[in-house]
Amino acid sequence: MKKILYTMLMIVAVVAVSKSSSAQVGGLLDKAKSATSGKNFDVSKLTSSIMGKLTPSLNLTSAQKPGVTNAVTSYLTDKSKIVNLQASDPSAYAQKQGSLFATLKSKLAGILLKNQMQKFMGLKPKTNNPLNSLSQLFY
Repeated sequence: MKKILYTMLMIVAVVAVSKSSSAQVGGLLDKAKSATSGKNFDVSKLTSSIMGKLTPSLNLTSAQKPGVTNAVTSYLTDKSKIVNLQASDPSAYAQKQGSLFATLKSKLAGILLKNQMQKFMGLKPKTNNPLNSLSQLFY
């Protein structure tokens, strides 16, 4: 009888901890999504985070950094104007984001070397993860 009672208490405890962890992870994802949506789309913070990843990954030179930073900032500024479409009109968002990304690639092609451009395209996350700032460039 004691074993059954002990087992039941353990199951209840595990379920409670599991629900608490799920709520925390869900809360983090919600915060990340809201940080990159519409009014909360902080171009400056995103640019800084993205450049923090691009600079070492692409071995950017000091001459390349300002050009890449300007291209990324311009892209994110334009994207901030359409990010609300992601929820309200996904197809319009996809079309406009694709056009913006093509412009970004064109600008970067004029700044980066061919092998750096290939590395850049290889940095695309497999899925749109709001916790990964590089997702803001590709999705």
